[in-house]
Amino acid sequence: MPGSARRGALVWAVAVNAYLAAVFHRSSLGVTGVDATDRFDINASALAVFSVAQLAVYAAMQIPVGVLLDRYGSRRLLVAGGALMVAGQLCFAVATDVRLAVVARVLVGLGDAMTFISVLRIVAFWFPGRRNPLLVQLTGTFGQVGAILGAVPLVALLHHAGWTPAFLVAAGFGATAVLLVLVVVRDAPHVGPGVTAIPALATVRRELAAAWAEPGTRLGLWSHFVAQFSGAVFALLWGYPFLVQGQGLPPTVAASLLTLMTVGALLAGPPVAYLCARHPFHRSVLVFAVAGTSAGVWAVVLAWPGRSPHWLLVVLVLVLALNGPGAVIGFDYARTFNPVHRIGSATGIVNVGGFVASIVLVLAIGVVLDLTTPAGATAPPLDAFRWAFAVQYLLWVLGTVQVLRYRNAARRRAGGPAAGRVAGADGAVRVPPGDRPDGGGDRPAGGESGGPMGRAA
Repeated sequence: MPGSARRGALVWAVAVNAYLAAVFHRSSLGVTGVDATDRFDINASALAVFSVAQLAVYAAMQIPVGVLLDRYGSRRLLVAGGALMVAGQLCFAVATDVRLAVVARVLVGLGDAMTFISVLRIVAFWFPGRRNPLLVQLTGTFGQVGAILGAVPLVALLHHAGWTPAFLVAAGFGATAVLLVLVVVRDAPHVGPGVTAIPALATVRRELAAAWAEPGTRLGLWSHFVAQFSGAVFALLWGYPFLVQGQGLPPTVAASLLTLMTVGALLAGPPVAYLCARHPFHRSVLVFAVAGTSAGVWAVVLAWPGRSPHWLLVVLVLVLALNGPGAVIGFDYARTFNPVHRIGSATGIVNVGGFVASIVLVLAIGVVLDLTTPAGATAPPLDAFRWAFAVQYLLWVLGTVQVLRYRNAARRRAGGPAAGRVAGADGAVRVPPGDRPDGGGDRPAGGESGGPMGRAA
């Protein structure tokens, strides 16, 4: 392996480790939700506020962070994001008041918002375009190891050492990741820290507007929306209470199922990346398959008389494991419809989709649980969870309609005189990245570009 390739692999590995730490911080509330209700003496709706505060900040910051990313580069944002998450975990470790706990989750959300898209920009700048789909999926896949660390090990540490030591350890893990970024990561090959030219703010604003105006960017946003929310909400907050309180599983078994879900995502990422690269004109079919399969298995679980058998819960978490890799397809749309100099803005727009849906669902489940839980009950019954998780179907319908809408818009744009060619001056690739209008073929009409955008569709 040439020296530059080894350097790129090291930079990417350290950046992925920073994302892994971010996923760990993000998911740390999911398996500690039951303990949090006791520590802060709150109900389901109030617990949802913790997660919503974190997710709302994450979603609201995606477009501003995308602008900052195009202006200042990945290294600075990874360091700033990591420092904010460490501060958030330190606050959460010592918090006994709900208000401080919410502030802590807001800090985690702010830092988390800066991390994933910063790593994607590193992929775009350090590696040839033909390798982008695989490396983007691997980034999301390896990052989910953080969710594994945030499941069984964190639960064991929490129950063995207590709340404050557990979250102090979490903060220490994050601080280590920040130090590695400072030492190793650079924004682009042969460019040191602080050397990259910073574009004018007016230029970045124009590129943000151009990214939003591109139908392919919005196709990516709605693909991310419809594919991600079910698995994200299950892993981040409501899956653990559903398994423990609704399905009656022991806490260790519930945490193990969440770990199995993460392992499933690890295994599913590379095949999804291969299919995206091999069949770029049929990526929306993968998105619909992920959303449809999730809706189908949830229908079985929610309709099952009484508590679901263990095998069905295993099937549920394995299907939900596909949600993360499926949502990452949205970023491939952002990459192939936009030139590399606005990849941060386009990726930030796409990343809003799934997290807005997750915020809505987290809140809705909390409200429905409170409304359907009998007065005086110590925990929501299974029927309350059934009604709460049924809210997902409204989001699946909305997301499906919007994906179809913007897929058609992307097809119309791709079907014009420039269809099938690589655009010139702005570097944007204008080969149809949606399904081909004629339904045929599995290769980009323009082949692979030679520039940083890589594979055309």
